[in-house]
Amino acid sequence: MSCFRVILSIIFPPLAVLDKGCGSVLIVTILTCCGWIPGVIAALVILNKNTTVVNNNYPTYPTNPSRNRCEY
Repeated sequence: MSCFRVILSIIFPPLAVLDKGCGSVLIVTILTCCGWIPGVIAALVILNKNTTVVNNNYPTYPTNPSRNRCEY
């Protein structure tokens, strides 16, 4: 979460979550219309959420550094 996004979410919360999807923008807009503070809190929560996408198509195997040598 960048400092610019935090400042933008305090000034105008829906603009800060514009790239997070239509649902996030809609929720933050509704909460901002109900009250400025709920909109700011929702924007900060959405910006703080970790959205790392994991590709589950390939299996992952644990690595063990002690077994990196070739054994025939």
